[in-house]
Amino acid sequence: MYDPASALTGLQAISEAHPENAAIQAAISALADIATDAKYDRAELTITVAREDILAACRAVKPVYNFFEDATAVDWYPSEPRFQITYHLLSLSLKARLRLIVQLDGSDAVLDSIVSVWPAANFYEREIFDLFGVRFSGHPNMVRIMMPEDWQGHPLRKDYPVEGYR
Repeated sequence: MYDPASALTGLQAISEAHPENAAIQAAISALADIATDAKYDRAELTITVAREDILAACRAVKPVYNFFEDATAVDWYPSEPRFQITYHLLSLSLKARLRLIVQLDGSDAVLDSIVSVWPAANFYEREIFDLFGVRFSGHPNMVRIMMPEDWQGHPLRKDYPVEGYR
């Protein structure tokens, strides 16, 4: 049975608990200066970084976590920070996953694009923009990808009307 108390928080505690895990040690050493929070639970490492540090974080971990799996968003409306953008990365050589999280306020939902680091993020950033309204500065083609160009609003926002705008 899963015990939530077994989850570790904080870079130092995670590092000390897993000194032999090369993937964890690589992520922690790369992100030690920019991580704002960290959690290790169910054999998965999650590190939260500030929005202005996402590009630096991606560049720092890319030598080890060399495969971009996906990116997704969560709308925590009416709470602030409203949006959580989550990037899932994989180390093919070490067979380990890393989750990078960035939190954004609803009033300023803009984040640097990571397409320059992982070109595969192109589709995911466009999808997040289209469905949640989070903009990615520096994205090469920030246009809708799922909804028609003339669509009003962003349908996965919690404050979007269930039946759409009329």
